[in-house]
Amino acid sequence: MHSLREYAVTALVVLVALGRYSPAQSLNRQVGTQFTVTADPLVPRPSGQPCKVQLFTDYSFAFFSESNQTFQYTPPAGCPGPWAAVVLEADFSENAGQQFDRTASLYLNNTGLYFGTTPEPLFTETNTWHVERDITAYSALLAAPQPGTMVLPNCTTDCPPPYNTLNGVFTVSADLEFYPVQGKGQTTPDVVLPLVQPNGSGGVNLPAFLYTPTDQLTTTFTLPTNIEQAYLDVVTQGQQSDEFWYTCVPDNLTTELQSCGGTAFREAEISIDGQAAGVAPVYPWIFTGGIDPYLWIPIPGVQTLDLMPYRVNLTPFAGLLSNGLQHTVAMNVLNVNSQFSVTASLLLFEDHGSQQVTGEVTMNTIKAPNPVVTTNLHVNGSNVIGTVRTASQRQFQVAGYVNTSHGKVTTSIQQTVNFNNEQAFKINSAEYVQNISQLTPVNSAITTQQQNGSSFGTESFLYPLTVGITVTLPAEVQTTVVSQEFKNTEANPSYTASVDNILNAKDTISFITGQNTGASSAQQYTFGDSQNRTYSCGITSKSNVLKAVSSGCKQTIRFK
Repeated sequence: MHSLREYAVTALVVLVALGRYSPAQSLNRQVGTQFTVTADPLVPRPSGQPCKVQLFTDYSFAFFSESNQTFQYTPPAGCPGPWAAVVLEADFSENAGQQFDRTASLYLNNTGLYFGTTPEPLFTETNTWHVERDITAYSALLAAPQPGTMVLPNCTTDCPPPYNTLNGVFTVSADLEFYPVQGKGQTTPDVVLPLVQPNGSGGVNLPAFLYTPTDQLTTTFTLPTNIEQAYLDVVTQGQQSDEFWYTCVPDNLTTELQSCGGTAFREAEISIDGQAAGVAPVYPWIFTGGIDPYLWIPIPGVQTLDLMPYRVNLTPFAGLLSNGLQHTVAMNVLNVNSQFSVTASLLLFEDHGSQQVTGEVTMNTIKAPNPVVTTNLHVNGSNVIGTVRTASQRQFQVAGYVNTSHGKVTTSIQQTVNFNNEQAFKINSAEYVQNISQLTPVNSAITTQQQNGSSFGTESFLYPLTVGITVTLPAEVQTTVVSQEFKNTEANPSYTASVDNILNAKDTISFITGQNTGASSAQQYTFGDSQNRTYSCGITSKSNVLKAVSSGCKQTIRFK
C-alpha cells in the first residue's frame, strides 16, 4: 500500500510521494548497441532549476575491501526546505570484461535511498546506465547533514579461486536534485527512521540479511508522542538459492525435481511489539545473471536496476505508537531457504497541533499465512512428470483511531493478499522441463473517517510471472522464455493512476560452448492518470542489440 496522507493531499502530492514511477535508465537508447536500456520514464520534475548536491563522484568498486564507501551529505544552502521534489540520480559504468551481477545500495544515516542490481558486463565495451528515484518522502532526513554509505560488494583479483580472474570494475557517481517549492509545498513525513541490523562490531549491516524464516530485521524505537500516520517502506531481495525462490519446491521434493527448497512462497511479515501489523509481498525480480544472462542484454528485467520499495500502511497503529513507550518494529521473510537481503524505513506524520495524541487499535485480523502445497507427480526412477502448486489466500482488516488536535481520525484497511505458483515438470534422460506460472494479486481498500467526513480509496498490485525452461540432454542446451510484469492502480476521490510495466524475453544457450542463439526481448511501460498525463514507451531487441524504440519514449511526464 502506497498512499501517504490519506486523500487529504493534492493529486500532485500523491504522485510525488508514491515514488510511483520506476527508476529510469533512459540515456542509452541507441539502436544497434548492447548498452543497458529500459523503457522506464525519467522521474517527473517540477518546473524551475533545482539545486544540486553531489554526494560522491567516481567511487570505484573493484575489491571486497571497497564494498562500503562513505560520504558526507550537506543540505543545499541555496534551496532550504521544504522542497517541491527531491530526486536521487546515480550514474554507473562498468568496464568490458567478466563479472557477476552485483547488488548496489545507497544509504543516508542508515536509511535506504536506493537498492538495485547491476548488469553483467559487456564483452568488448564499457557499459553505462543511469538510475533515479523520487525520494521526496524522505525530505525530513535531508534537512540536516548526515553521513552516507554506498554499498556495492564486488571482487576481482581478491575473489576466491577460480573467480580471481574476474576483472569487472564498477564506477559510480550520485547526486541529489532539490526543487524549491513554488506556492504551497507538499506534505511529507515528519520523521524517517531506518530499521537496522547490528553487524557485531559496533556498526550496522547495510543491508540486513535474513537466513531463516525466524530471522528478523528488528529495531526498538523511542518515537514521537503525536504520530498521526505511519508507514513502512520495505525492500526484500532474494539471494543465493533464494534468488530463484519462485522456482523452489517443498524440501522433500528437491532431489527428485532438482530444485531449491522452502516451497515457492515468500512473503514479508511486519510486526509491532510482536503483533502482526502488515504484509509486504515479494516481487519476483530477476537479475541480469539470472536463469540465462543473454535474456537481459540489452534490456534487463522489470525494476532490476532499481528495486522499488513496497509501502505498508501502519496508520491504524498510530495511537499505540504515540503512547510514550518504546516500540519494536520488525520484519521477517516467510520460508527463507538461503538468504534474503532486506531494508525497511519507518515514515511518520505528526500532528503539529499537539504534543500528545491518544488512540488504539480497534481491529486486527491478520493471521500468519498458511500456504497450501498440492502435488500431482508421477515418479518412475529418474523420470518425473507432473505439477506442484503452492497457493496462499487470505483476507484481513486492520483498524484504529487517533485523537488529534483536529478531532478523532479513524483508519480502516481491508486487504486481500493472495499468491499462486504452479510448476509443471518433465524430467528424463533426454530433457529437463520446468514451466512456472505465478500470480501475486494484492488489493487494498482504505477508509478514513474524521470530523469533516470520510474518504475511501483503493489500490491494487499484480505481479504476473511466467517462466518456461527446457534443457535438452546431454547437449546441455537450454531454451528459456520469460514474461514478467508489474501492475499498480490507485483510485481515490481526487486522483486515479495506473502503471503497467511488462517485459518478455527468450533465448537459447549452450552451457558447453557458452554461445547463445535466438535472443529477443521487448519491454512496454505505460502510465496514465486522471490529470491526462500519459506515457507509453516500447523497446525491442534482437540478437542482444537494441532494434527499435517507439516514439512515445521521448515523452517526459510533467507536473501539473
